[in-house]
Amino acid sequence: MAIDPRRLLTLHAVARNGSFSRAAEELALTQSAVSQQLAALERQLGVQLLHRGRGGVRPTAAGDALLAHASALGERLQLAETQLAELAAGEGRTLRVGAFSSALATIVPDAAAALVARKPGLEIQLTEGPQERLVEGVRRGELHVAVCFQDAGVARREHPGTRRHDLGGEPMVVALPPGHRLARRRRIRLAGLARDSWTAPSRDGLIVRACRAAGFEPSVTVVTGDPLAIRSVVAAGLAVTMTPRLLAAQLHGVQILPFDGAAPRRDLYALLPDAGARATEQAFLEELRRIT
Repeated sequence: MAIDPRRLLTLHAVARNGSFSRAAEELALTQSAVSQQLAALERQLGVQLLHRGRGGVRPTAAGDALLAHASALGERLQLAETQLAELAAGEGRTLRVGAFSSALATIVPDAAAALVARKPGLEIQLTEGPQERLVEGVRRGELHVAVCFQDAGVARREHPGTRRHDLGGEPMVVALPPGHRLARRRRIRLAGLARDSWTAPSRDGLIVRACRAAGFEPSVTVVTGDPLAIRSVVAAGLAVTMTPRLLAAQLHGVQILPFDGAAPRRDLYALLPDAGARATEQAFLEELRRIT
């Protein structure tokens, strides 16, 4: 007999709340009905799914295994509900796009403007955010598209509940203050910047990993991913950095140099929901691919 999806969602609510009573309140059921559904599910599967005690309820090993599927089911149903609500409300003329900061400063506005020119009357809402929040936004239906990146030197990243569309690779270049001792070079070796202060979006991301691969631990004194802040910090002589080639043209007042040898790279990609994507999302994806 197939598992009743309603019982899976009930299990998910009980485990998330740690309580039958709170789950019942969330699901608009009686506590008795919640208990009966979970007991029926355990009988059907022949395993105990929850430990019941004075401190509340917690999943067993079997419960943990089943909860992964229950969570995926809940997310898919929430996505379907959001997509159908948009159709019912006639919101098909809105496209919600999330992106990381440097994409929002370069390729995303160009793609959005090109799509609006093709589809007059389309409203595009742009949101910046950390990658984890962008992925979750697509998974929940809060965003129609997310533009993401990853270090090309690490394993390909996939995000359950979404479909990844690769946009291509992008080499990094070096950004130096105009008066830097190496600013007149035609190319630069990363190891030559081992004693400089650095600015980077994080202390463990692509820039730091590239420096470590070059044989040194960078002194990251400014942590920011904001393109305007990066430009200002480097132009003021406070730090050096690496930047994507697409963004380099926006960093006025700093010296941009290519690497001497193989440059670190990042992969750009877009995420769409793995079901229910509209023609508008596909059209935006086409514009992104044309630009990159």
